[in-house]
Amino acid sequence: MKVLVINPGATSTKICVFEDENEVMRVGIDHEAAELQKYPNIVDQAPFRTEAVLKAVEENGYKLEDFDAICGRGGLFKHIPSGTYKVNDAVIRDIENPPYGEHAANLGAYIAKNLADKVGIPAFFVDPVCVDEFEDIARYSGLGLPGFERQSFFHALNHKSVGRKAAKDLGKAYEELNLIICHLGGGVSVAAHKKGKVIDVNNVKDEGAMGLDRGGSLPANALVNLCFQEGMTKAKVKRIIGQEAGVYSYTGTKDFRVVEDKAFDEGDEVMMNAFNAIAYQLAKDIGAMAAVLRFDVDAIIFTGGMAYAKRFCDIIESYVQKVAPIMRYPGEEEMKALAEGAIRALTTGHWEEYK
Repeated sequence: MKVLVINPGATSTKICVFEDENEVMRVGIDHEAAELQKYPNIVDQAPFRTEAVLKAVEENGYKLEDFDAICGRGGLFKHIPSGTYKVNDAVIRDIENPPYGEHAANLGAYIAKNLADKVGIPAFFVDPVCVDEFEDIARYSGLGLPGFERQSFFHALNHKSVGRKAAKDLGKAYEELNLIICHLGGGVSVAAHKKGKVIDVNNVKDEGAMGLDRGGSLPANALVNLCFQEGMTKAKVKRIIGQEAGVYSYTGTKDFRVVEDKAFDEGDEVMMNAFNAIAYQLAKDIGAMAAVLRFDVDAIIFTGGMAYAKRFCDIIESYVQKVAPIMRYPGEEEMKALAEGAIRALTTGHWEEYK
């Protein structure tokens, strides 16, 4: 089976071709910021990016007719269970009127369907960030007002892919295991995987440990005070929390490798304190998810870019090693995970319906 995979980012679009589970082509398309700024909304970029993808495919010797399916990255859709979904009219409607805001990832499914419809093949998306498999008790926050329920937003695609990989290495099915998976990237998310479902997770937008430039859980009263400082606007507060917080706010860099090198090679105390602080916060998140699983945990898994930093993982492990064995899968294979999801759907003839 041959699958075209499309993963749009803020200023780039990655595309791959997979033959079965083997990657045979990878191209990164960079988009000029000035070009993207012409479009008032993310979805308005779709024709421009679609043409760029089609051109790259043709330049690499492929035609759309060569593919059995096209799979795009999923975005901020309605909350749905994990799985491979066929892109239908309901998906397109929610991309054009996104329920949880605009994000470049929304374009993955949109572009996939635009291209797939040209040759009559299916378009899919797999495990978007809005995957929600919470148990009801996990939805309660500390404030019983509408709109304050805890929500499930996390790196679902990589979580699920790594969960299956770890299960294979453990000689069991993913659905047989209780796992704590820690995605350690620019954003971080720690989730409790119970017998194949993510029953709780630190919402990457609101909770848990700080990321490289995102805030995690924040002191509520201090946040209220920040919002009402003179000259502060909603947009500015969101920018601070989402782009200027976390490790960056302490160190002035968003590159974790710089933080580690300066901490250990140069003895930089500021860098070392930030390095230790994010490890400490992640350890607390792991402990919380262990409690969710009643401390019946088969493995704790580290994945994402920061998982390459052994010293970092060792610090976290020093806090949580008594909970369960540690498994480390550095980096992430989003493109392969998308292809595998599409291939599962094609092989079994089964996919989920988005409603």
